[in-house]
Amino acid sequence: MLGAAMLGGASLPQPIIRPGSPPPSPSPSPSPSPGGSRPSAVPVGFVLSHEQFRTPDLVRFAELAEQAGFSQVWTSDHSHPWQDNEGHSMFPWLTLALIGERAPKLTYGTGVTCPIYRHHPSQVAQAFASLDILSPGKVFLGVGTGEALNELATTGRFGRYPERHDRLIEAVQLIRKLWTGERTTFKGRFYQTREFKLYDVPPSKVPIYIAASGPKSAYLAGRYGDGWIAQTKDIADPRLRDAFAKGARAAGKNPDTMPKLVETWVVVGGRAEADQAAEKWRFTVHGFGDLLYQPNPVTIQRLAEQRWKLQQVYAGWPVSTDPKVHIKATQRIVDLGATPFIHSGQEDQRRVVEFYGREVLPHVHR
Repeated sequence: MLGAAMLGGASLPQPIIRPGSPPPSPSPSPSPSPGGSRPSAVPVGFVLSHEQFRTPDLVRFAELAEQAGFSQVWTSDHSHPWQDNEGHSMFPWLTLALIGERAPKLTYGTGVTCPIYRHHPSQVAQAFASLDILSPGKVFLGVGTGEALNELATTGRFGRYPERHDRLIEAVQLIRKLWTGERTTFKGRFYQTREFKLYDVPPSKVPIYIAASGPKSAYLAGRYGDGWIAQTKDIADPRLRDAFAKGARAAGKNPDTMPKLVETWVVVGGRAEADQAAEKWRFTVHGFGDLLYQPNPVTIQRLAEQRWKLQQVYAGWPVSTDPKVHIKATQRIVDLGATPFIHSGQEDQRRVVEFYGREVLPHVHR
């Protein structure tokens, strides 16, 4: 997700295939369906990182994901990469429009957009209404409370969590109001509009999923969101699940039927590929601490390199070429009633997408 709730060591522990270990026996590969796609037994998403790749590459990865049988993708929504060595940060809403055109079977959205400082809620409402017109019923909006590397760096503003919590609630309310197409004069604590009308409204009900990594945010996601964006360790945390459920019930919703999108980190390979990914995503060991308030990716990278060894970064990721390891990790998320979103920091994204399409997705079941 990396756009509003970045949390370290986020996956459940999985075995690592060590150099020199005997190769595992592969699971039988399913036959591709016509057109080359391999349908997944359950919905599984793929994460597209603007921090690490440019838009042309991300669009190509989305096309590969569609062909492999993934049903959804999300893109990060950043002005800066998290670390300087990630090296990229193109504008995500353009990427999403291209994905809708080039991979029309996919459902797509952001993981996540921060609609409280650099993106005014009225701008977000217009952007995602337009995307839904281009791809009716295929768009979701992921939102969260943001990070200094995007908000403080571009606007000079980034409040403490209580302010950002309240801003997010108000932003979600204004976005939904504007999607009705009513001319709106909004006089909120943080946001105002004056006789603003969104002339092109979304033809579908665009769901708003809220990122949450703590009890207060989980309650917010349940009460004000249409679903929850989480990390693997968070979706399995009883405190957060209870908070989400309480928020949902307070709004008259059934938490069990609300979508839960879960980012899960993976490496298709061994130690070399894991080290490569960890170099660029080292901050994830504890990215939601003081690093959240750092505006400069150079500083975030330097502090992460001082604090954590590479092996600590991927200690909880499935790192293997054995399909069974990845099937087990993915299935555990599905068994929690959630939709896994596969995120790999390795450079060879095609390898990850095609491996999952061939060896993993057909073997994961609800």
